[in-house]
Amino acid sequence: MNYKIKSRIWIEYNNHVLLGEGRVHLLKAIDEMGSLSKAAKSLNISYKKAWDLIDSVNKSAKNPVTINSIGGKGGGGAELTDYGKLLIKSFDEINQNCWDFLDEQLNKLADL
Repeated sequence: MNYKIKSRIWIEYNNHVLLGEGRVHLLKAIDEMGSLSKAAKSLNISYKKAWDLIDSVNKSAKNPVTINSIGGKGGGGAELTDYGKLLIKSFDEINQNCWDFLDEQLNKLADL
């Protein structure tokens, strides 16, 4: 049989989501594109939704995860703080460790 495990993880703080896959994808897109607007477009989500997600992360995190500059003639921008980059790295490691563990458990089941 071809068993599969389906799972998603997220990290909460005071009953509010700090990080999950969607928020991490958005943070990575901001880091890559240097703009919340461009990141939102690349992920096919509205600017408002992207802004709300980042605002929620910034409010739940110990330190700011993004630095935003106001738009103008050349447009605004956004970049990740060092803390934001560290959060992404930590989340990715936790997520990978969870998948590795789940794969081990699934292999045990398949051996039965």
